[in-house]
Amino acid sequence: MKQARPISAADAAALVRSGDWLDYGATFNQPDLFDTALAARKAELRHIGIRSALATRPRAILETDPAGEHFFWFSWHMGGYDRRKHDAGISHYIPCNLGEIPDYYRRFIDPVDVVVIKTRPMDESGHFNFSANHLWYRAIIERAKTVIVETSTSMPHVFGEQNSLHRGEVDYVITGDNAPMPQLPNPPPTDIDRTVARLIANEIEDGSCLQIGIGGMPNAVCSLLQESGVRDLGVHTEMMTDGIADLYRAGRISGSAKQLYPGKIVYTFALGSQALYDTLDCNPDFHMLPIEYVNLPDIIMRNDRVVAINNTTQLDLQGQAASESDGHRHISGSGGQAQFVRGAYASKDGKSFICLSSTYEKGGVRKSRIVLDLTLGNIVTTTRSDMMYVVTEYGITNLKGKSVPERAKALIALAHPDFRDQLAREARENRLIPRHYV
Repeated sequence: MKQARPISAADAAALVRSGDWLDYGATFNQPDLFDTALAARKAELRHIGIRSALATRPRAILETDPAGEHFFWFSWHMGGYDRRKHDAGISHYIPCNLGEIPDYYRRFIDPVDVVVIKTRPMDESGHFNFSANHLWYRAIIERAKTVIVETSTSMPHVFGEQNSLHRGEVDYVITGDNAPMPQLPNPPPTDIDRTVARLIANEIEDGSCLQIGIGGMPNAVCSLLQESGVRDLGVHTEMMTDGIADLYRAGRISGSAKQLYPGKIVYTFALGSQALYDTLDCNPDFHMLPIEYVNLPDIIMRNDRVVAINNTTQLDLQGQAASESDGHRHISGSGGQAQFVRGAYASKDGKSFICLSSTYEKGGVRKSRIVLDLTLGNIVTTTRSDMMYVVTEYGITNLKGKSVPERAKALIALAHPDFRDQLAREARENRLIPRHYV
């Protein structure tokens, strides 16, 4: 049986050998003292692979190894820091549906040599709470040869299921530095965000069960719902956001109409402001569950009136959404978008919304996000067959049941007026719209 023995960060880092695979977990569960101590051993080590997701602070192992000669960083989902390291050629994406990751660890990935995850300090019952991230941690720990926790009192204590480690599962404990929690900035919504959000909010009914993705538009929906008359909303979402916490504090979320965990706000990880973390701390209304439960479509669909709201960055005229890359430059990841799109559609009276602004600027030139063909190298996140509602500032359309010509015409109507004639011409030239089709 494991002993949960105290250890210094330096001694913990000394356990790592060249060729090892490590796992750092995700967001604010990534270790800091251990990371710094491991970076100090750079000259002694070769071919260290580290799996991670959404780094929220600079990683010492990458900052001290800018050429990527010693440490290889692999991400299940990229944030801004991971993206910058990807641009530098030292961070690499792992394609996935986020809700399937536990299965990858259990079936396809060799046992991890060392997993190091930041947790709350051990409580009176001998458990180390994961705080507001559950994700795929249990699956890693089941398969890890050495389990190390780095503790922090700054993280909120959250309630849920399987969201802690017992001391009998832990080899070593590093007493952490209790640094403040990293926060995800929430820029105010733009006028376009509000216009898109208003169209979506009009489709949301009393008792709907929300999934809110990351970004300004989905969070703007939450702001508008506070101003609307909608009541008794439920939440079953991958990411707990500030927008959802605002709705909760405004009294719009009761969960009374949910079939799964009625009265509970279900999520698998949180990232946002300190106000969000304070809302989650020791709050029994919020219930954190493993990602294989939260994200699988056959689970999502068991709630009625599921409403999934997610962003994309580019959409072609057949309805394919590219939400994670700009050509061969990786931006974020598939996340749970495709899983929630499918789960929401399969839900009784469910709705899935993919939202985007009609244009963006690149190099001082305005470009359309709705295009004939996706940018070369762009990754399709949501397929045309899965696409339901599409929303821009120019309107909303449901693509389910529409033919290719009908889709093309509907999406052209959602494009910026400056690009509609060109898109219509391209659609006809490439036989998406028949010559004499009205």
